[in-house]
Amino acid sequence: MGEFLDKSKQLGEENIGKLLMKFSIPAIVGMLVNALYNVVDRIFIGRGVGKLALTGVTVTFPIANIILAFGMLVGIGTAALISIKLGQQKKVEAEHILGNALTLIIIISIIVTVLGLIFLEPMLLKFGASNETLPYAKEYITIILIGVIFQNIGFGLNNTIRSEGNPRVAMFTMLIGGILNTVLDPIFIFVFHMGTRGAAIATVISQVVNTIWVLAYFFGGKSLLKIRYKNLKLNSKVVMGIFAIGISPFSMQIAASIVTIISNRSLVKYGGDSALGAMGVIMSIAMMVLMPIFGINQGCQPIIGYNYGAKKYHRVKHALKLAIIAATVITTTGFIIIQIFPTQLISVFNKDPELIEAGVHGMRIYLFMIPVIGFQIVSSNYFQAIGKAKISIFLGLSRQVIILIPLLFILPRFYDLDGVWMSGPVSDVIASILTAIFLFVEIKHLNKLHSEDDGIIIQETFKKII
Repeated sequence: MGEFLDKSKQLGEENIGKLLMKFSIPAIVGMLVNALYNVVDRIFIGRGVGKLALTGVTVTFPIANIILAFGMLVGIGTAALISIKLGQQKKVEAEHILGNALTLIIIISIIVTVLGLIFLEPMLLKFGASNETLPYAKEYITIILIGVIFQNIGFGLNNTIRSEGNPRVAMFTMLIGGILNTVLDPIFIFVFHMGTRGAAIATVISQVVNTIWVLAYFFGGKSLLKIRYKNLKLNSKVVMGIFAIGISPFSMQIAASIVTIISNRSLVKYGGDSALGAMGVIMSIAMMVLMPIFGINQGCQPIIGYNYGAKKYHRVKHALKLAIIAATVITTTGFIIIQIFPTQLISVFNKDPELIEAGVHGMRIYLFMIPVIGFQIVSSNYFQAIGKAKISIFLGLSRQVIILIPLLFILPRFYDLDGVWMSGPVSDVIASILTAIFLFVEIKHLNKLHSEDDGIIIQETFKKII
């Protein structure tokens, strides 16, 4: 109980700037390492197998997004809910949520694996696979689907490690898997000549190690919250609570999958396999810029959630402000690097002249407004962290679906392949404006709550004096 109070005091009283760095830096490292799972796979596949294999892996992006979506549905929903419960000093309820989360992850992962394997080939064909790229796509994603349960347990419960106040442990969890994957990839691809299958096996082995590490943490003596047998039985209220918050990132990932499908088909139609392969490289580079933003989100989520639950609204606003500033600095730095060194970045994945030409041109356009994305992502996450899932869903979908999908249908009709590239920055700007409007209203509401709480404190103090 003393450890619980210490962690509560840390989230509720420690300097926000130091707290944000303490939680976000390990999360950023963890998210970058998580990104390396896919990026390293694509680099070694592009270098060791070829352009068609790289394009084949790109075709599997929608399925990878769907897998991650279910991990986020339970993992992020659980983490946000646990942060709020810890802020309310309800440790027993937080453990109940954790136990239900593990059961949910296992059930959902099995369903995703079975359905994914049954409908695999027709899905890949719909997602843009050609006769040349289908074998590579099928070989890679089949193994990834088999390992879904390990990916989701490792990712899902790792969010809870951070929420209970152990960001360093969460970081080491990601580091272990990421480093192992980076070591195994070249061994399976270049030494054993296993191609895309080898890259997928390396990824799954790394995720198995992650899962063992996470479960050992919660079943052992180091964690604040424990996985207890009595909490594994699903409770409808707990499940609905997890889904209510987790539905926002889930919806955004599903939306990203839908957008990827539409984008893939447009890329193949207007630019062929080279354009599709180029998009795979572009998204890998974008991922390396955006993953630190997701790390900032994960770092500030327990801070915002805890202080919102504790009604310390001034700390909530301060954490949000610092997170937005940090995110904008990162995305702006990424933008500068992308615009100055596009050829060098694309060449890391594959040196095919056709792919490099398509990639350099496409990346400069598609990621042109990446500086504003940091603000948009952090602000959307804020509403998720305080339990306002509907607003968070709308803001997330505004960029990923409501605006982007129509643009993917309209702009290519006028600008061909450039229309596909242009859809990204136009959507980013419009979504950021919408987000700014919602955030302005929310800050006014927080200011009002803060003023009301100050008034109550003054009244209570006055009563004690008299």
